[in-house]
Amino acid sequence: MIDKRVENVEQALDGLTDGATIMMSGFGGTGIPHTLTTALGATSIGNLTLITNGVRHTEDCAPALFEDKRVAKVIVSAARSRGREPTTSERQLEDGTLELELVPQGTFAERMRAAGAGIPAFYTPTGLGTKLTEGKEVREFNGRQYVLEAALGADFAFIGVERADRWGNVSFRGTQENFGPAMAMGSRIAIVEARHVTDEPIPPREVDIPGIYVQRVLQIPA
Repeated sequence: MIDKRVENVEQALDGLTDGATIMMSGFGGTGIPHTLTTALGATSIGNLTLITNGVRHTEDCAPALFEDKRVAKVIVSAARSRGREPTTSERQLEDGTLELELVPQGTFAERMRAAGAGIPAFYTPTGLGTKLTEGKEVREFNGRQYVLEAALGADFAFIGVERADRWGNVSFRGTQENFGPAMAMGSRIAIVEARHVTDEPIPPREVDIPGIYVQRVLQIPA
């Protein structure tokens, strides 16, 4: 019988090593994988590439990742928070010690989805003519120009969810879903941290990520 549940965060992070690329779900505080991110911060793993909407919540959960300069690059759609003093990661972005790849939000999601679908690259008009697409291939289709964007995959994905079952099927609560499905598809090992984990399968109509895209399920306190 398939059972993708792990007993603790150590098992959840098994195989994660220096140089890994990690996707982290979340938008505006919703769907943040707090437990997995905090556990990552407590390790000594470094030279990481993080793919996330913005690094603020990652830094809140695991400040040591940036204080110890264990993150080499971030791929984000929001690089700076307004209305407060710069954080450690933001200062590193400003002085160039942390590499930044800024991606329009729709392109960000589609690049991950493309990786999961086996599509190596796609054309989009978004960002054309701006610094975000400098140096990228441009082609014309039906009289309009498009820029080529590469698929965006990862070694691991950390995803915060409401419910999961032993088979890895996932159900989100509201906007908790955000980038979760695309990240599960685009990663080699998707790890979900769930408030509720059941022995019984989640009803098909309530499944937001099929278990085929999830490799590990960690239950966290409700």
